[in-house]
Amino acid sequence: MYLNRIVLLFVVLTVFFDNNILAQTITFSKKEITVLTDQASQYLKETNFSKSLEISKMALHEAILANDFSSIAISYNTIAANYAELAQFEKAIFFYNKALINAKKVEFDTLSNKIYNNLGNIYCFEKKQYLKGIAYYQNSLKYSQKIADTNQIFMTKLNITWAYFDIKNFEKGYDSLKYINNHKSKKGDDSSFAAISMLNAMYYAHEGNKEKANAFFLKAIKLGNETDQKSDLSFAHLEYSKFLIGNGDFKNGYLNLSKYNEITDALYSKDKIDQANSVGVNLELEDYKREIDKFEAEKKANLILLGKSKTILFLFLAISVILLLLIYSLFKNNNLKKKSNADLSHSNKQLLIAIEKAEVASKLKSQFVSTVSHELRTPLYGVVGITNILAEEHKELANSPYLSSLKFSARYLLSLVNDILQINKIEDKRIVLENLTFNLLDEINLVKNSLSFLAKQNNNSIVVNIDPDIPDYLIGDKLRFSQIIMNLVSNALKFTSNGEVSISANLIKTVHKTYFIAFIIADNGIGIAAEDQEKIFDKFVQIRRKETDYQGTGLGLSIVKQLLELFDSSISVESSINKGSIFKFVIGFEYNPEKTIDIINSIQVNLSHSPNTVNVLVVEDNRINQLVTKKTIEKNNFKCSVVDNGYAAIEILEKEYFDIILMDINMPLINGFDTTRKIRSKGIITPIVALTAFDKAEITEEAISAGINDIIMKPFDAIKLVDMITILISKN
Repeated sequence: MYLNRIVLLFVVLTVFFDNNILAQTITFSKKEITVLTDQASQYLKETNFSKSLEISKMALHEAILANDFSSIAISYNTIAANYAELAQFEKAIFFYNKALINAKKVEFDTLSNKIYNNLGNIYCFEKKQYLKGIAYYQNSLKYSQKIADTNQIFMTKLNITWAYFDIKNFEKGYDSLKYINNHKSKKGDDSSFAAISMLNAMYYAHEGNKEKANAFFLKAIKLGNETDQKSDLSFAHLEYSKFLIGNGDFKNGYLNLSKYNEITDALYSKDKIDQANSVGVNLELEDYKREIDKFEAEKKANLILLGKSKTILFLFLAISVILLLLIYSLFKNNNLKKKSNADLSHSNKQLLIAIEKAEVASKLKSQFVSTVSHELRTPLYGVVGITNILAEEHKELANSPYLSSLKFSARYLLSLVNDILQINKIEDKRIVLENLTFNLLDEINLVKNSLSFLAKQNNNSIVVNIDPDIPDYLIGDKLRFSQIIMNLVSNALKFTSNGEVSISANLIKTVHKTYFIAFIIADNGIGIAAEDQEKIFDKFVQIRRKETDYQGTGLGLSIVKQLLELFDSSISVESSINKGSIFKFVIGFEYNPEKTIDIINSIQVNLSHSPNTVNVLVVEDNRINQLVTKKTIEKNNFKCSVVDNGYAAIEILEKEYFDIILMDINMPLINGFDTTRKIRSKGIITPIVALTAFDKAEITEEAISAGINDIIMKPFDAIKLVDMITILISKN
């Protein structure tokens, strides 16, 4: 019952407020306002500006009160036209814009069309702002086409032609000139023929066709004399005088210029008389804008007052409803709270279980990748090593396609294993960039030479361009940098045939001691489709091109992207089908001569040790790997002994002296770590190198704690192994 009383009170108050407002505001009907706007327009035609403005003011006031936007737009348009006639163009522009705003509110396209044309006239021919005026003409054309007003299209095209010709842009104006020439018989009238003839004359004068230009100028003057369009006649004389003077006919040129001045003086004289008749109106015109703003402010104030009254009542009712809902909500929430707490507790437990499972899965994945990597590297070591031995011991097989295929397949499989291991390490955030001194050109040439075989396969050439401003020695992670260049160049060579792959490096800026270098890897190969360019940096993605099967894991570019993120950089690609691809990235390397010297001096290499005196012990359980390692060592004139397990190593070390020990890690009976610990417990300080298929990062910590001096991964570079042996022996 109480709620019903509130609703009844609301209805009564609403009716009371509405009646009060209606009693205070009596608006004119649409028909009465239209009568006023028509009268104002008629007075404008009769050049009775004072009366036209007075009636327009009254019509505008009533239209605003009645929310009649069409009549508001018409009234503003008439006011603007009055000011234009009185040569007060800034005021005319102001009121034309007001008219345009209101015309658009009700989609009054016919009036909008005329307003845009009028604004174009003012900006082009009064303010000489041709580009702005032409923009308004273009808007007028859009409305003319929308409402199919072909007559207005014709007149607007004429104005556009005139404007372009005034600024000597005959090329842009010619299209509009063709249109008015084609339609003048249907759309033109006596008032426009003089202007059309003058525009044709101006165009032919520009084209150098003096005969046609002269004929059209004479025709324009003749038509202008036959009509009351004296303004067009004056411009015809002016342009004709320019034409005659330009062609050396100074006498007739000055005669036409005198005629132009005579007609212009007469026109200006008439304007002065018209303005003199409205002297008593000008003071009122200055206050006119303020009056309009006042009317609009009054209307807004009334609407705001009404809105506030209604808002108060609505708020009162809404607050009552909200209070009831709040009480009900508090009651219901109290019951739901216990259930929500129980559900939340259960969800938290489930979340913890899910997190634990995810962590276990991640560890299992890393362990699986590591295990698979190790199990693949061990036989690959044998395959690569024996292939090299065959090539060295049997020179007749050096050019054998079978041996080359075997070598390529083994290295391809090793590359695949390395890629998988690399991506796994990056995802687990186990890669930390190192700071080493390196020569940029040397590193890039090393990549170039490494890929020469792949380049020859597809009959490609590799071109290197290095900015001479780049310092000789930089500091950074040269290994990761080489991996990036290697992957990008090999990828480019793979998808290019009979072409060229270029590697460019350019210094773009220096910040303190950091040199930012832009790298570009470009090819003229088969290219990448636009829709595939975002995918190529995803893992395991291979874009098929022309149904050709290109080998690869789809990890190369993903590794490049993630390695560049470690360098705080990113990569971009530009590519077109059958035109090639361009990969770009920027890396900042440190340049510090003093630090470079310190790093170089800290590398201790002593080659004074005679190879003939080096005695190497190899601890390895795999027979094939024993053979490969022994052959590699003996090829470098080192003495080599091999044992099958850790216990045999401890036993032989008690009887014989060795300069260095190469220790496999994954062995039966006793692993390499425990074997090393037992060796060190006996006081033996012989350098020990872990020769393993495990990833170096995975075993480094345990290797150091066991007493291992260094680690080299299988398959290894023989030169690198010899260098490591030489350095460790010299230190020992």
